[in-house]
Amino acid sequence: MRNTLVIILAALLTASAQQANQPPAGSQKKAAPAKQDAAKSGTKKMFSFSDTVQLVVVDVFAKDKNGNPIPNLKASDFAITEDGKPQEIKLCEYQELKNERSEPLPSTLAVRAEAEAPKPAVKPITANQITPAKAGEVKYKDRRLMVMFFDMTSMPIQDQIRAQDSAVKFIKSQITPSDLVALMSFSADVKVIDDFTDDRDQLIKDIKKLTIGEGQGLSSTNTNDAAADIGAAMQIDDSEFNIFNTDRQLSALATAAKMLGALPEKKALVYFASGISLDQSGNNQAQMTATVNAALKANVSFYPIDARGLVATAPLGDATQGSSSAGSVRTGGAQTQAQASFNAGQETLTTLAGDTGGKALLDENDLSVGIVQAQKDISSYYVISYYSANAALDGHYRKIGLKIKNNLAAKLDYRHGYFASKTFGKFDSDDRERQLQEALLLGDPITDIEVKAEIDYFRLARDRYFVPVEVKIPGSELELAKHGNAERTRLDFIGVVKDAKGDVTGGGNVRDFVELDLKGDKAIEITKHPVAYDTGFTLKPGAYSLKFLVRENETGKIGTFEKRFVIPDLTTDQLILPTSSVILSNQIQDLKDSLYSAEKDPRLLADNPLVANRKKLVPSVTGVFKTTQNMYVYVETYEPMATATEPIMAYVSFYRGKVKSLETEPLLLKDGLDSKTKALPVRFSVPLSKLAPGQYTCQVTLYSPGQHKFSFTRSEIYLVP
Repeated sequence: MRNTLVIILAALLTASAQQANQPPAGSQKKAAPAKQDAAKSGTKKMFSFSDTVQLVVVDVFAKDKNGNPIPNLKASDFAITEDGKPQEIKLCEYQELKNERSEPLPSTLAVRAEAEAPKPAVKPITANQITPAKAGEVKYKDRRLMVMFFDMTSMPIQDQIRAQDSAVKFIKSQITPSDLVALMSFSADVKVIDDFTDDRDQLIKDIKKLTIGEGQGLSSTNTNDAAADIGAAMQIDDSEFNIFNTDRQLSALATAAKMLGALPEKKALVYFASGISLDQSGNNQAQMTATVNAALKANVSFYPIDARGLVATAPLGDATQGSSSAGSVRTGGAQTQAQASFNAGQETLTTLAGDTGGKALLDENDLSVGIVQAQKDISSYYVISYYSANAALDGHYRKIGLKIKNNLAAKLDYRHGYFASKTFGKFDSDDRERQLQEALLLGDPITDIEVKAEIDYFRLARDRYFVPVEVKIPGSELELAKHGNAERTRLDFIGVVKDAKGDVTGGGNVRDFVELDLKGDKAIEITKHPVAYDTGFTLKPGAYSLKFLVRENETGKIGTFEKRFVIPDLTTDQLILPTSSVILSNQIQDLKDSLYSAEKDPRLLADNPLVANRKKLVPSVTGVFKTTQNMYVYVETYEPMATATEPIMAYVSFYRGKVKSLETEPLLLKDGLDSKTKALPVRFSVPLSKLAPGQYTCQVTLYSPGQHKFSFTRSEIYLVP
């Protein structure tokens, strides 16, 4: 095995999203016993012999050259192929939708439900769910399915009120007889408030019941110069991984899409939010791609609505927050940063809409306009389904082709492919290995568990850099395997580094596994902390991408991390002091204290500057520290042409906005130059007890008096009590 360190981390969610509609019960039957029964009874019986089959549903908008829906087509009028092979259409239903608004009428669904079943004497305690359709069934004939999804974590109180009022306005005056509406919300988790219904009174009642102010503790934090200087402790959820609020928002949308995938009809999800800001370093890209693909699989289009409406920002801020103490407020820099952040949040909403076939409503105070847009976009369409002739549950992408036989001028809008289902429990060792290899190639990242990583670089020679990669997953995820009575579990790791041309670099692969004990005190310790795994690569300067997968082998659940990164050539810029990545850590681990059984790779340990005297400095990855801890800082500066150490002065500063909260005493280094790598290590141990909880910018400054060169590196950190 190639790798080493695991500290403690978790297990993973589902290996792949199942297709929305599963094959009918009883689709697999054994022939011999059935024939014997028929012979004994003397009667003639019909049997269906088939392997596992997969029902594929395609929603098709068929329009003529004038953009009008083409009605009255039959299954025989369509020709559909999968990977170029003709498929037999089992269902072709025309959904005729009307856009005429009507006065409030008694709910047809509510009246029918009341007639069919008595009212329960006690209010049910089970959570609402999206009721699935039976295999091959179009549950809601000639009805337009719309979902109002309220992301309470992203909206401040005033935006929550605005979204609530707009939803009520639509239900009261703009709903049509064809519309069915479901309500969902997201705060700590995704909750179905109402299944699809046309009961206006119930919908309005439940929208007004939304808890204004819910989810505010999990909202994203403004970190630019325009942030208010409140001097208060930062509120943070129990898990340090909850600081990745964007991943949680995107994952919530993916969860909602998978719930809606139980229905074959076209669905429009109206997403109320106050923007979504992706991490600029690309840490959210895997979850973003997975969310879009989940929506496409489930025939869901996103219609994001920016609940902030039309915003005119004041250069010095407004009365909704405290003023900033940053000097850039007076130069216009803070305003520029605030506007850039605002635009980035809207850009993500636009991307979600564009990639799923929806539209985003931005800079509009009447938010109900966005709901009406979703309503208009879902015109009459066909629901076409077929059982795939390819029975393999291999997870491969399958291309769909569709045309109208006698009308080549018709414009067809439909999804052009899907990923097949796959089962983990029946995989043998070869299948499991193949699954990981194929998952690396999927355009649909599997994100059943949060996986975060830190990628750093350290110069070994002029054209050779060591790139350590620290991967973390939440240890709480191992509870799933532990509760399954497993005594041990295995975590599989696979990763690949590609260069700018998309080629796998030499030495840019990793394939490893570790085994964890789930019995007794070790299991408790593992599930309460993150599990960290590290590996490393030796690369030349240049642009690269890393894709890294982790799989837990009891549940078969997988997590994916993707990121682009650049290794700079530190010999080209002669104006600044060449330095490595800056490592911030709160843990130094003895290598013999590993909690798993794995070989130690001597080459990786020899090249890794974070390992010294059989002890490993563990990067934080998440940037979360406790005020009771010490922060360990490690960085290298390079003097390629020096034969002796050029003196270096270094210090660490902590800022809240532009206000310096703490600065260490300058450290003067006069020796310690590595004769082989020409690296001068710089180490700090900074007690954090003098800092109040909150968010800070940590700046590490290096200065060479003899060369008159300097460098400084900044990182965002979070301090919790």
